[in-house]
Amino acid sequence: MTTKIEEIENKILRAFTGNAFTSAAAVILGFLTATFILAAIGKNPLNMYQAILQVVSGFDSRHGTWNVRYIGEWLVSSIPLILCALSMAFAARSGLFNIGAEGQYIAGLTAAQLIAFYFPPVPVLHLIVAVTGAVFAGALWGGIAGFFRARYKVSEVVATIMMNYIALYAHRIVTLRIPGSNSFRTPDFPATASLSSSMLSSLTNGSRLNYALWFTIAAIIIYWIIMNKTALGYSLKATGLNRNAAFYSGMNVNLNITSSMTIAGAFAGLAGVSVSLGIFVNGRILTAFDGYGFDGIAVALGGNCSAVGIAVVGLLFGMLKSAQPLMQSRQIPREIASIIMGLVVVFIALRTGIQLFIEWRLKEKARKMNMETR
Repeated sequence: MTTKIEEIENKILRAFTGNAFTSAAAVILGFLTATFILAAIGKNPLNMYQAILQVVSGFDSRHGTWNVRYIGEWLVSSIPLILCALSMAFAARSGLFNIGAEGQYIAGLTAAQLIAFYFPPVPVLHLIVAVTGAVFAGALWGGIAGFFRARYKVSEVVATIMMNYIALYAHRIVTLRIPGSNSFRTPDFPATASLSSSMLSSLTNGSRLNYALWFTIAAIIIYWIIMNKTALGYSLKATGLNRNAAFYSGMNVNLNITSSMTIAGAFAGLAGVSVSLGIFVNGRILTAFDGYGFDGIAVALGGNCSAVGIAVVGLLFGMLKSAQPLMQSRQIPREIASIIMGLVVVFIALRTGIQLFIEWRLKEKARKMNMETR
């Protein structure tokens, strides 16, 4: 009887402490906490949920109108979050902590803008070169940190943090040299370098949804294939689990580390071009970080570094970002969206504590059942 009870206990424990359950519980707890906060400061939490409903469905409950543009803008906000999260997650699967997605994003953004202005405006080819250049720039920026980690044992955390600032200020120095630029922006991009899609825009009633949507879907699929269906993915995960074991089994650990950071940087570089050529008609000269790389860390953690999880949490965080102006119009502090995102990450970080609590509860129940059967 004891053995049977233990089997039942283990099955329940596996079911309720799995990654999917933990993430779902963290999201629910985040929203519940935000609801209590709003009620405590005298705001109606229902207004927050109405704003969220409008983002995901386009339906405005106040006026009974429907506008699909909100859905398009929701996807636009989610795209760079998902791509930067893939960057963080790819490195994490190899046992690396890539805080440099922001710098890799800026490298991609900068390369895309330079190619947009200086490459001949040949239709189709111009855009292909801009996207490819951005991906290679992000990959190079990530690969540098990976090389120093592999060759000289330099902490990737320290290296990527410093390279974020190098990317930001190098971006300003280079981009300010574009003719017609001022301290904040450049002239408009040539039409041949734009990711804008008239079809996607018309389907979403004039939103900024663009071809980056297809790149993002492709990136999620590529991430899943590499990690789950290729020898490279197996080698990277083995390196992340135990570098010494991977080394003694014949794997090139240094190459895996460098490759992991390079591919991670490529994802972030793609995020840079999705923003620079997809959302804006002119180039931007950044004065501070956009924050997509840092938010991507939260998305990756929330999605447990899995392709599907990142897509879902990226859409969730993109929804919250898109809902901020609508919340504000309903007298809800827009900061509540950031609070929810932060709480989700905090609750996920408490996964071990939650698992220990559930395990203790199940063991107590099993112990009582065992005593009753004696």
